[in-house]
Amino acid sequence: MQRGKTQETGKQRPFGLRDKVGYLFGDFGNDFTFILSSSFLLKFYTDVMGVPAGIVGMIMMIARFVDAVTDVTMGRICDRSPLTANGKFRPWIRRMCGPVAIASFLLYQSSLANQPLTFKVIYLFITYLLWGSIFYTSINIPYGSMASAISAEPSDRQSLSTFRTMGGTLAGVVIGAGVPLFAYDNVGGMQVLNGGRMTLIAGIFSVCAVCCYLLCYHLTTERVHPEVDEKTKQENSVGRMLKNAFTNRALLSIIAASIVMLLSQLTMQSMANYVYPNFYRNTAAQSATTIVMMAAMLVAAVIAKPLATKIGKAEVSVISNLLAGLICIALLVIRPANVWVYVAMQGLCWFGLGIFSMVSWALITDVIDYSELRNGIREDGTVYALYSFARKLGQAASAGLSGALLSAIGYTQATAFDAGVVNSIFTISNLIPAIGFLALAAILWFWYPLHKKQVDANVEALKEKHEKETNE
Repeated sequence: MQRGKTQETGKQRPFGLRDKVGYLFGDFGNDFTFILSSSFLLKFYTDVMGVPAGIVGMIMMIARFVDAVTDVTMGRICDRSPLTANGKFRPWIRRMCGPVAIASFLLYQSSLANQPLTFKVIYLFITYLLWGSIFYTSINIPYGSMASAISAEPSDRQSLSTFRTMGGTLAGVVIGAGVPLFAYDNVGGMQVLNGGRMTLIAGIFSVCAVCCYLLCYHLTTERVHPEVDEKTKQENSVGRMLKNAFTNRALLSIIAASIVMLLSQLTMQSMANYVYPNFYRNTAAQSATTIVMMAAMLVAAVIAKPLATKIGKAEVSVISNLLAGLICIALLVIRPANVWVYVAMQGLCWFGLGIFSMVSWALITDVIDYSELRNGIREDGTVYALYSFARKLGQAASAGLSGALLSAIGYTQATAFDAGVVNSIFTISNLIPAIGFLALAAILWFWYPLHKKQVDANVEALKEKHEKETNE
């Protein structure tokens, strides 16, 4: 039974560099607020606002459970949105870029540091929900779903995945290299975060985010337009969607992989704000690490696509995560006293992670294709929403775990430079990622079913399906 058609219009300009650059700017905009939050929000609230790390982590975890509703709801809204001259997904980027930028800025208000603890906790909870669960969701779900609407060709989608990762990497370099240089004061040989400068930096990044989102909107074009009849809309209820999701091995495994990946990556990023200023007492090396990370990502960007084409996206992801995990284990064993040795080894770890990052967004388009073949309907927004929710769970798990472990080792403003505390910080910052990267490799090899042979078969099956639907 025909459930709808997927048409790729021929009137627009062909897919090309303009789309890739535009899609790059989308994640550049995303990560001006996302990476700032995942890397510095915990540090800001523990060191500037004086809120215990455990409380901050708990708030972040609670917010992610709210995302269970808002992410899926936004995905359904996208799938059911009417097709406009600008597409289904792009209009949301223009609508929501302002609100998400304002909400991010509100998170970093150092002028409230002297308010009572209860007030600061409530303020963090409300503003964090507004930023992450409502406004960031309302722009990130359409942005991620848009990849499968820009082109139906797997090679084009792999290019979009690479450029998206590069956009996030660029934002990571700007934030990771710039913030430590400008946001810290040297007080008696100790690196102390300056709250006023963090507020200013957050405002500047919010403006940059809006500019990037608008570039994404104007440079990209949606070409693949799913046509779904009213009967399909009625049959495709939330209950059926959830049933399809929980019996979809590819979707479940990529969700698990996403949670573990974000737990590992964001723990490395957030704990860097404690390793370099507190353990090594060297924020210049923290900025240098970001430059090294960028170089590693550039090399990964060059080799990821040919490797993925030759041996498969899932296969190359397994190898790259094994490399990252082994580097973290080596750091735990060696515990280098020289900060520049640590920086160099971190660069190798980021190289492994970078290869996986370059193909990760193409993996979800493979899952969307698989789900269409399996369920008879294309649900770009819904599938991506579930994936996005999983990513936020990984973000929350990282923040919650980092906050809980910092509290467990006795980290406070008063003990931030105690020998026992900083040694424990080093262990946390490498042990959690090591476990996560190795677990991620295992998930992609043993559980995730869409290895190269299956993906190639799915692409051919979809081409036949769409040709048949078009002829009908």
